[in-house]
Amino acid sequence: MSSSDQLPKIGAGAWLHFAGVAGSGMSALAQYHAQQGGLTTGSDRAFDQGERPEIRKCLEALGVKLMPQDGSFLQLSEGPFAGRKPDAVVVSTAVEDKVPDVKAAKGGGVAILHRSELLARYVATHRTIAISGTSGKSTVTAMVFAILQAAGKGPGLLTGGALASLVADGHLGNAWGPTDQADGPPWLVIEADESDGSLVRYHPWAGVVLNLGLDHKTPAEIMAMFTTFQGNVKGPLVVADEENLASLHNGSLLFGQGPGAGTRALDVKLLPTGSTFAIDGAEFQLQVPGAYNVLNATAAVAVCVAAGVPAQVATAPLAEFTGVARRFQSMGSQNGIEVIDDFAHNPDKIAAALAAARTRTEGRILAVFQPHGYGPTRFLREALVETFATSLRTDDVLWMPEIFFAGGTVTRDISAGDLIREINQRGRDARFIEKRADIPAAIATEAKATDLVLVMGARDPSLTDFCRAILAALSQDD
Repeated sequence: MSSSDQLPKIGAGAWLHFAGVAGSGMSALAQYHAQQGGLTTGSDRAFDQGERPEIRKCLEALGVKLMPQDGSFLQLSEGPFAGRKPDAVVVSTAVEDKVPDVKAAKGGGVAILHRSELLARYVATHRTIAISGTSGKSTVTAMVFAILQAAGKGPGLLTGGALASLVADGHLGNAWGPTDQADGPPWLVIEADESDGSLVRYHPWAGVVLNLGLDHKTPAEIMAMFTTFQGNVKGPLVVADEENLASLHNGSLLFGQGPGAGTRALDVKLLPTGSTFAIDGAEFQLQVPGAYNVLNATAAVAVCVAAGVPAQVATAPLAEFTGVARRFQSMGSQNGIEVIDDFAHNPDKIAAALAAARTRTEGRILAVFQPHGYGPTRFLREALVETFATSLRTDDVLWMPEIFFAGGTVTRDISAGDLIREINQRGRDARFIEKRADIPAAIATEAKATDLVLVMGARDPSLTDFCRAILAALSQDD
């Protein structure tokens, strides 16, 4: 990868080609570049296979020119592309060197940038608030964006999860261009990811560290990144008042519910469809459920107060906040059985989602968890078994299909069936159905009124359609 300093420009007039543009992080950057007046092209094998038409439609509506992923972007010769080459080809970690567009870029002498290099440039040229942590990043990023919008700061947005409010207006929902500010650079809110190590590239104005749990890397590896991130933050750093983040507390602003937190949520009441609480004398009401969302909101308020926005200003946008796609998103109900779609994929997120589901229904939880990747499943195996064994009740039911695998070379020495067997040994009703398509019928046979179906998993955009298939199966079971 080249240094982002070698990119001549990233705004109006620059031509960037995004290989793998249908991915959540890549599509956000492509939209942002197009919104800034940049020439934008992109390719994705999913588009070549006729998949993800809704993403294609939204990108094309912004003027993004989509090409086959065969290297042909270098042959563009009409209009603004005539007589020039792209300033850079942008790739993510998932885009391998063998991808034709990457080969063509190398052969044609075009700079190749990792998406985090481009994002780092945006971070450096804006008043950026970067949200990190092993859980809750997308939701807190969305909350901060909503609060800054309400405060009239015209923030930009670059995130991995689609904001429901933006989707409702016909956008993809994971990117938004900022407005210029008279008192300095435009504001930008980003989701800063530790899973691929890119977190350490960013030097934001303000930072947030939400939590530290077991995810793609060991806690020690993640803490090392958080420590580097702390040193990179130019202004305030907001950190959870949690013991395993204590090494970051010195000089930081703490949030949480404990007595050590400067920004605290008090008088918390958890409701089936949200919560109420108070921060700095301001009364808050959320329509997204779960104790974890109270903490998410507390973190968002804390960093916005550090940005000069009083807590009282945050009450209205948080009351109107409708969440992020696949973050405990209700897909509807059939015969008194609600189906929830959730991104939960690590132990902390799974436990939080199951706890939120518990407040939502008096019936059973019928859970579906699709593990993703053989390496991550192997790494998290013991913790996943422990989480399901302790968070599920004896009358709940858990289904798992086989591990979702997006491609590449990997050792397939673990199966979802291995986890199911160990969860069964812990006294919970867990069932392995290899083909995911067979699970909706099994749920329809099992489910009864007041049960709640909770679908969990990451990296697979078809899980939302899977939720719709469950609703259809429940409907047929009238």
